Amino acid sequence: METNIRQATLTDVDTLVRFNRAIAEETEGKELPHPVVSAGVRSVFEDPSRGFYVVAEVDGDPVGSVLVTHEWSDWRNAYYWLIQSVYVRPEHRKRGIYRALHRYVEQMARSAGNVCGLRLYVDGENSVAKTVYVKLGMVKSRYDLLESAGFTEWDRHEDG
Repeated sequence: METNIRQATLTDVDTLVRFNRAIAEETEGKELPHPVVSAGVRSVFEDPSRGFYVVAEVDGDPVGSVLVTHEWSDWRNAYYWLIQSVYVRPEHRKRGIYRALHRYVEQMARSAGNVCGLRLYVDGENSVAKTVYVKLGMVKSRYDLLESAGFTEWDRHEDG
């Protein structure tokens, strides 16, 4: 089996939407509305300043993906790249697919010249994923993530 890692294109939108909805259901028990996720994924391609997706394929079949966004650090005069929406199809897990995605993004970040580090969002209770990330050299940040509850329309409807 041949694994190929590449930047996603518009032809990958349906796959990325499917992957994003699957990971939300699997990790958080949330059924994300297809139209919202589809619009969100498409918006990344419409405005590249929002980020980019990377796709893993095995024998031409998409089996995993990540979204990379960025955050400006005035302290470092450079960007942090944030790895989000990590998904690998269950039957392809524990085969190095995420490792290949991660290394690809890491190499892109090093080549960009204006990236001071990679950060990754992971659900606090997802110990399996955390173990994978630590094995790849990631460490727990000294920062905790806080957010304003009920700030968006999405948040207000999520609990009720």
